[in-house]
Amino acid sequence: MSSFNDEKSNKQLDELYKEEEEELVQVLAESKYGLPYINLSSIGIDNESLRAISQEDARKLNIGPFKLSGKNLFIALRTPSPDLIKNLTEEMHNKNYVPTFYMASTASLNKIWNRYDEISMAENSRIGGIDISGEVLMETAGKIQKMQDVEVLITDVMKEGQLHKISKILEIILAGAISIKASDIHIEAEEDRCRLRFRLDGVLQDVMFFKMDIYHLLNSRLKLLSGMKLTNKTAQDGRFAIMIGEEEISIRNSMIPGSYGESIVMRILDPKSIQVNLEDMGIEPYLFTIIMEEIAKPNGMILVTGPTGSGKTTTLYAFLRKIYSSEIKIITIEDPVEYHLTGITQTQTDSEKGYTFLEGLRSALRQDPDVVMVGEIRDAETAKIAVESALTGHLVFSTLHTNNAAGVIPRLIDLEVNPKILVSALSLSIAQRLVRKLCQICKKENAPTEEEAKSIKTILDGAVTEGKDLTKYKIDINAPIKLFKAVGCEKCNMTGYKGRMGIFEAIRTDESIEKIMPANPSEREIKKVAALQGILSMRQDGVIKILNGITSIDEVRSVVDLLEE
Repeated sequence: MSSFNDEKSNKQLDELYKEEEEELVQVLAESKYGLPYINLSSIGIDNESLRAISQEDARKLNIGPFKLSGKNLFIALRTPSPDLIKNLTEEMHNKNYVPTFYMASTASLNKIWNRYDEISMAENSRIGGIDISGEVLMETAGKIQKMQDVEVLITDVMKEGQLHKISKILEIILAGAISIKASDIHIEAEEDRCRLRFRLDGVLQDVMFFKMDIYHLLNSRLKLLSGMKLTNKTAQDGRFAIMIGEEEISIRNSMIPGSYGESIVMRILDPKSIQVNLEDMGIEPYLFTIIMEEIAKPNGMILVTGPTGSGKTTTLYAFLRKIYSSEIKIITIEDPVEYHLTGITQTQTDSEKGYTFLEGLRSALRQDPDVVMVGEIRDAETAKIAVESALTGHLVFSTLHTNNAAGVIPRLIDLEVNPKILVSALSLSIAQRLVRKLCQICKKENAPTEEEAKSIKTILDGAVTEGKDLTKYKIDINAPIKLFKAVGCEKCNMTGYKGRMGIFEAIRTDESIEKIMPANPSEREIKKVAALQGILSMRQDGVIKILNGITSIDEVRSVVDLLEE
């Protein structure tokens, strides 16, 4: 026990000494040396800056470079002297840098020196600089028009045996993924090679294979970039950012151990990818009118449902951007905040600190909001507070995990929401899926099979029976059924598809729904009543997009059962 207390006392003394040193350095910097003071304890070290001064010189002179911006090099000094500053200024000018000096503590300098050690562990002398330059990325992206260009450029780099070839390969991979609008990069170790794949329009596509020595160097580089531990072989997450012009693209990096090495997945969080206008999402005109009416109301609840990866967050963000005004307060509670929206207060859940969706919603309501977006309703308590918020003058957007729009009401009742209250709170339930759009350059007309023609005819007849006017969607129910299939060309990376869109269905809480809601109706009962609202079901929406040559029957079948009764 005595040993434990001694250890605790020593730790407290160390902390006290560090605080005192920081205070002393700050006073000396301002009063004696006339230099700005900096504490690097919570500031990241720019890896590229370390190339300007060797580790040996940095330790010998008690200095450390910590940031490089263009030609401006920021250097921390422990004990400034006129001679040291004069000599360093001359040396940096000879290297084409413009130095700015700061006074810092030993702890700050140790942080810089430790960074040198980490970089040498990653064999920096052999694999080049660590950070990714946005300018270089833009220049590389200009050479990439299609996925096949990525393999050509990487093969050229490996043939030439260029210095810093891992830097170049990583730049090409990232530039290629951003250029062709891939959402994820997968680098997977196999027995004697490594596979590179891009997720394009929701589907993984092989790009090329590497030798394992390239994989190991890429692995080290990405760990350094993402702030992961180099020697750790357990599951790790990290992230880094690249500035391209005025725009910041975040890369979220995940590594998990596999049989032959770690599987690396990089999620590209490009703000442009989430900025889809509501008009461009594939929402049919009648439903679009209803959504516009509902999001313009001052209160109520709109729920979007669908599986993971069905574009629910994109839809909610489109709603928020559509209604944004400087006259209203909008707060979001997300897990995590992946994209930042201007003018909107976005908060991120943190389960370790007890900041859940529930706590986030409670806190948000104390901020006098007009609109609240809750990333997901997962439990009874969150559901109840969200419903109450919709009743007390707030517009609430959220997501729920159900298979279709009719499943929203039974799910909320399962979460112990009083159906009598739900009648007044729930405005609109929307279900959605994502399908790939056919490449309009290479798509080809294709005759339907007997089974395909029969299922399409059944769905169209059902829509007519429900009183839906299909001529509004350019559909002639008596015309021969025409389908289109994917072919593949250079413009669509040989996939036959380019871009994605939603297929939707929705149920408005109208008088007929209100009547049955207190009786805890089944999904089938809700569907039957909602069919007369004039909104297309997901199957009907999908079939209309097939017949209009926007997507293929295979795509719609992959997300909706066209044979379902």
